[in-house]
Amino acid sequence: MTHTSKTGIKVAASAPAAASRRHLLQLSGAAALLAAAKAALPSGAFAQGAGPEVKGTRLGYIALTDASPLIIAKEKGFYAKHGLPDMDIAKQASWGATRDNMALGFKANGIDGGHILRPKTHLYTTGKVMQNSQPLPMYTLLNLNEDGQAISVSNEYKDLNVQKDASPLKQAFERKKAAGKELTAAMTFPGGTHDLWIRYWLAAGGIDPDTDIKVIVVPPPQMVANMKVGNMDCFCVGEPWNEQLVNQNIGYTALTTGELWSRHPEKILGMRADFVDANPKATQAILMAVMEAQAWADKRENRQELAEIVGRRQWFNVPVGDINKRLLGDINYGNGREAKGTDLQMKFWGEGGSSSYPWKSLDTWFVTENIRWGKFEPTIDIKALVDKTNRADLWREAAKTLGVTNAPTADSRGVETFFDGVKFDPAAPLDYLKALKIKRVA
Repeated sequence: MTHTSKTGIKVAASAPAAASRRHLLQLSGAAALLAAAKAALPSGAFAQGAGPEVKGTRLGYIALTDASPLIIAKEKGFYAKHGLPDMDIAKQASWGATRDNMALGFKANGIDGGHILRPKTHLYTTGKVMQNSQPLPMYTLLNLNEDGQAISVSNEYKDLNVQKDASPLKQAFERKKAAGKELTAAMTFPGGTHDLWIRYWLAAGGIDPDTDIKVIVVPPPQMVANMKVGNMDCFCVGEPWNEQLVNQNIGYTALTTGELWSRHPEKILGMRADFVDANPKATQAILMAVMEAQAWADKRENRQELAEIVGRRQWFNVPVGDINKRLLGDINYGNGREAKGTDLQMKFWGEGGSSSYPWKSLDTWFVTENIRWGKFEPTIDIKALVDKTNRADLWREAAKTLGVTNAPTADSRGVETFFDGVKFDPAAPLDYLKALKIKRVA
């Protein structure tokens, strides 16, 4: 038998009362042994062995709705519950700042991990985006969310009413370019999720993101202000910034990323490998706290409170009305288009933790797609990089300790299908690359 805890995680039912009495008798006998063990050990040694190696560390986050589990774990006391009362969840100005603070580490006043774009684990570990190309070994510990991002277009293209098919923009872009005007598509970090989503969408519509338009980097909280002054034609970012754009009538959402790839992975809890290796118990405590927060955040009845918490000044400093509707799957695209009660809301936990579990097959797509756009060499050993950085084993250990039922155990989610009918088989990533028309690799 199982029951569901207040966080939403299904756990094994309690033992019968008779078993509990037997257990109590066993504990009374064990108490003497416990006292003897404490007396035999140096001061503090027993306590250290029983709990996390540290009382906390610092995790970074960007003001995006998918950072919510890290914030909820703090606000709801889940870190403290698991022996980490001193966790510091610190706002970062941009993904570039996150990278630089991750390189410093907490001991040098930086961060030991946090809310990051999923491909960053691979880009940091290989040194591809680090200063002086210095590798920073990282681990992917869990997937923070699925879906919940969007691609938005300036009101300059309102008459085109662009949606999943980007091709209507092709001629409009060509006319603007012929008039001597610059075309820009904004994303949040080179090689990151938003870079890959907007590139995939443009390329599927016959627009080459490297030759037909200039792809630029803009921090998430600055997207709306930049589109307002005409600095970009389209952008891809997480919420609440697409919703805010629509609410301010500056542009409209062409599609949510869940329409591009249903239940796609997005942000992760990524941590420096040296912290994880040195602090296995603290790592497990962090994982369990965040997993409980994900289960809480995934419950529909908690979504309004979630929006109210993360919208506060100390976290996002964003009106609740820019956060709550898309969390419920109510999408106001702008431009007169609206859809209510969709399955396009952000997913944090899923059945048995399937949304939280860091499937290796999904990492395989991110590495492959970054080969497509020239971030990695075609000769890179994809499997070796994924195996080196993905710690699904630690997720499974935390899930077992929490008593999660029906938790995933495999490495692959199987063949993935995108909105344009293209399929990705993680067992044959190079076949996927060969089938793509617009790419930087032969």
